[in-house]
Amino acid sequence: MAKLNSILLYCSIAIVILSSIPLAHCNIAQGPKAVENWFQKLSHAKPKITKLHFYFHDIVAGKNPTAIPIAQANSTSHSPTAFGSLAILDDRLTMGPEINSTTIGRAQGIVGAASLEEFSLLMSLNFVFTHGKYNGSTLSLLGRNTVLNEYREMPIVGGSGVFRLARGVATAKTHTLSKNGDAIVEYNVVVLHY
Repeated sequence: MAKLNSILLYCSIAIVILSSIPLAHCNIAQGPKAVENWFQKLSHAKPKITKLHFYFHDIVAGKNPTAIPIAQANSTSHSPTAFGSLAILDDRLTMGPEINSTTIGRAQGIVGAASLEEFSLLMSLNFVFTHGKYNGSTLSLLGRNTVLNEYREMPIVGGSGVFRLARGVATAKTHTLSKNGDAIVEYNVVVLHY
């Protein structure tokens, strides 16, 4: 009986925690039939171009990091480029660079140091929009981020919700880099979608 009570208590706590997390809710039907109908209408659809501007808050230090290391090769500690290290992240996307700026979504994914010769990341991210006009929609980024360059161009390879079949380009520029490694990165994204 004590074990059952512990399980019920755990489930109750989990429900309370999960109910406080903002979720992305897409207002576009997502069932298999709805997607099939959407594709049937696609031949008559005109492509749209959408431009997005937001800031990415990558917090690696302190009590509540949003990017954490998950693996590294044995040789990573000897690499000047951190080659072989992997991190998972769930970074805030905001309207402005300020820490208290309005949150519009999250950048969720995995990044890995992928170069022996320069500090360059392989980024596999979803921009998950949780507020505003694109709430419930996502954009998928998969590309190389040479983080020490002023501007970095990475491909948008897909999306969901209003961004179904999206393709485009994300341009990143570091806005702020703290001594502890925390970074605020400005993103300009241009996507073609239907």
